[in-house]
Amino acid sequence: MTRTIVVWCPDWPAVAAARQAGRSAADPVAVFHANRVRACSAAARGEGVRVGQRRRDAQARCPELLVAAVDQDRDARMFEPVAAAVEEHAPGVEVLRSGVVACPARGPSRYFGSEAAAAERIVDAVEALDVECCVGIADDLEVAVLAAHRTAIVPTGGSAAFCAGLPIIDLSRDPAICPPTRVELTDLLIRLGITTVGAFAALPPDKVATRFGADGVRAHRLALGRPERGLSRRQIPEELVVEQECDPPLDRVDAAAFAARALAERFHARLADAGLACTRLVITAATDRGATLSRTWRCAAPLTAAATADRLRWQLDGWLTHRREPGAITRLVLEPVEAVGSGHIQYGLWGSDGQDDQRAGWAFARVQGLLGPESVLSPVPAGGRSAQDRVTLVPWGDERVSPRDPAAPWPGAIPAPSPARLADPTPITVLDEAGGPVRLTDRGLLTGPPARLDGKRVDAWAGPWLLDERWWAGGEVAARLQLVTDDGAALLVRSTGGGDGGWRIEGVYD
Repeated sequence: MTRTIVVWCPDWPAVAAARQAGRSAADPVAVFHANRVRACSAAARGEGVRVGQRRRDAQARCPELLVAAVDQDRDARMFEPVAAAVEEHAPGVEVLRSGVVACPARGPSRYFGSEAAAAERIVDAVEALDVECCVGIADDLEVAVLAAHRTAIVPTGGSAAFCAGLPIIDLSRDPAICPPTRVELTDLLIRLGITTVGAFAALPPDKVATRFGADGVRAHRLALGRPERGLSRRQIPEELVVEQECDPPLDRVDAAAFAARALAERFHARLADAGLACTRLVITAATDRGATLSRTWRCAAPLTAAATADRLRWQLDGWLTHRREPGAITRLVLEPVEAVGSGHIQYGLWGSDGQDDQRAGWAFARVQGLLGPESVLSPVPAGGRSAQDRVTLVPWGDERVSPRDPAAPWPGAIPAPSPARLADPTPITVLDEAGGPVRLTDRGLLTGPPARLDGKRVDAWAGPWLLDERWWAGGEVAARLQLVTDDGAALLVRSTGGGDGGWRIEGVYD
């Protein structure tokens, strides 16, 4: 059992967005993703803005709202001065996520005289940066995170009593100590009538294991105030430490980001050869001015190569941007402090051990290094009315974020199921029984039922579904049809909108 101090900065994405914009965190600020509020400041909540709210509703309630997009690079870069301020009073700081750091409580409490005095000094240091923070202290890390949300110091041995009075939703509130799927667990517990952590702790452990699975067991141990039973730790060979001399030295963020990806790939290649996966990572950098910078990152789940590259990039960005005269970086070191067996990473189904995916990732990274990030793209579900709009492409390795919310209503969208593949916009001719072209009238109706398509008989059809898009730019009314021909082909076709009765194939149903 190790007493732990956790420092939590509330609404950190909103605070970071305000600082980047040169605004005060006391102003109403909201961070959006897919036009939904992801985080907001206390001032915005006072005006009626809530997480999950639509952008138009949030701006209607608070017209002076500062709007910002989700940006993990910005959040991590702006958080580096906060982590450095905590480290001045409490050595051994570990970053759990942007906005949350942890450190052992023994050293600061003995130096300042008590845990309360240490917490007060840390709060003063962080608030000197004009950043609000809360401190929690408990017997283990997870309870300390919950205590930080309540600004509480949990007495030794009092974890169970402290957790018992918390609402059950607190078990899924902070991603630093729980997976994203924990929200589904707490929602299920609420629907079952279990609304407090104490009520959940009262359930028999064997019943929890059989009903709620592995994450349910972990949440139940937290509800009982018991420290998380560590995964089987492995002794880490010294040869797994990865170093890189930077010649020329890195003094720009874009150059540091490129070096971070290559170094992360080498690091995970060595871990894979040793059959390990890293859960706690130390990033060390040496500068041309003789300074040595170091930061520890702790993760709830084993790191992947992409996750390591992200943390390394965030850390280098913070050092190069916010350190006082940091100088150019001449040497980088990645050191695994804590690791588990690689079997704890679930790579995929059908017996894949992850090696093929890893080799493909290395190949993609090499191609991007030669031709640029846009040379390798990956599809991401998106919102839209057409089959093409429902998929957007982002550079491989970037965050898979869509500019349009797939779950939002899209009036006029094609009905389910969507086409299995998109087709080239090949012009086609659709004829009726009399051999005349099927056209779309000004009222959005067909001049006749489709009977033939480029010499093939139409066995079935559905539609039309009208499209009245870009009317402000003089766009014409168009429509879509679903057609099934006598050879079994199922097609999604769209009128060209030129008034000549032309159609083109948009998608194919396989």
